[in-house]
Order: sequence, then C-alpha cells, then structure tokens
Amino acid sequence: MTVDRRVLKSQEAIKKAFFELMAEKDFKDITVHLISERANLNRGTFYLHYLDKFDLLDKCVEEQFAELMRVCAAKEHDQTHYPTFDSILTTTQYFEEHFMFYSCMLNNKGMPSFRDRMLDLMVKGIHEQINMSDINTGMNKDILVQFMASAIVGIIEWWIVNHMPVPAQQLAKELWTLLERNQINQ
Repeated sequence: MTVDRRVLKSQEAIKKAFFELMAEKDFKDITVHLISERANLNRGTFYLHYLDKFDLLDKCVEEQFAELMRVCAAKEHDQTHYPTFDSILTTTQYFEEHFMFYSCMLNNKGMPSFRDRMLDLMVKGIHEQINMSDINTGMNKDILVQFMASAIVGIIEWWIVNHMPVPAQQLAKELWTLLERNQINQ
C-alpha cells in the first residue's frame, strides 16, 4: 500500500516543526497550535494524523527506535551473537545522522522517560545478542547486559548532549576498544 505524497509531506512538516520547537522549548510548553503554526498547516490537518502532541511524540520515538533496530540488525548478518566493529560504527553513524531527534529527546527537560526507553531498547538488543560462553561463562547474564547497556547509553548520551565532540568513526573505535579491553566482544 502506498501512502499519498501529500500525507507524507504533511507528516514530515509536522515532525520537523515539532522538533524545531523541542529544540527551543520544554515539551510541556509545546501545543498543537504551535506545531501547526510552525508547520504552516491548520490544526485539523494535525488531527488527521495524530491524536495530540503525546501521540505525535510516541509515534516519532517508535519510528526512530524501529529504524535504529533495523539499522543495527542489518549489520548483524553473521551470527556472532556479540557486537562487531561494523555494527558499532553503523550505530554511531545512525546517531550522528539523527542528531536533531536524539538531541531534542536527551536535552529536553520534559523527556526524562526517553533515556529509560532507550536503555530498555539497548538491554533488549544486547540480551538477544550476547554470547554467554567463553569469557562470559559463569557470569550473571542480567548483570552483564545491564553493565553493557548502561555504559553504551551513557556514552551515546554524553556524545549527543555535548554536540558530538568526536566524529562517529572515532566514537565507534573508542567503544570497540572499551569492549575489547573488557573482553566483551570476544
């Protein structure tokens, strides 16, 4: 099923306006009226696509997380069950490409649950991928998964909040070195 280009154009205008406003204001101060005005659409058009600003936010987050999972899964073509340098590089490049979204979500005072959702997503992905044999034999899987997910989300959050002080390639190399140093990627 193809979606009408006008529908896609309206949705993109709404999302763009929403994230521009998120960069300027706390979520609680953003209204459907402000979003519609910024998108140069009427409120009726907004309501054709979204129930309210919370529905818009939820759909944007779900789209981003689904895309992140798709990008990460595409690089896990070999069944190693642990991260590869290519998968880490692809992930850091994804965050770089979608900087505006993640910056708005991590910097906005009205979005404290976003980091928790990102952590939950990372925990799920690592839990499914982690190799519990070899160096990880005998370790508590939940503790290891929490350690890795918290560290990775913390580093990504630091990188985004500080406006990507190093390029995605360097961040990937640093993450890879940390995983190697802790013998997690073996």
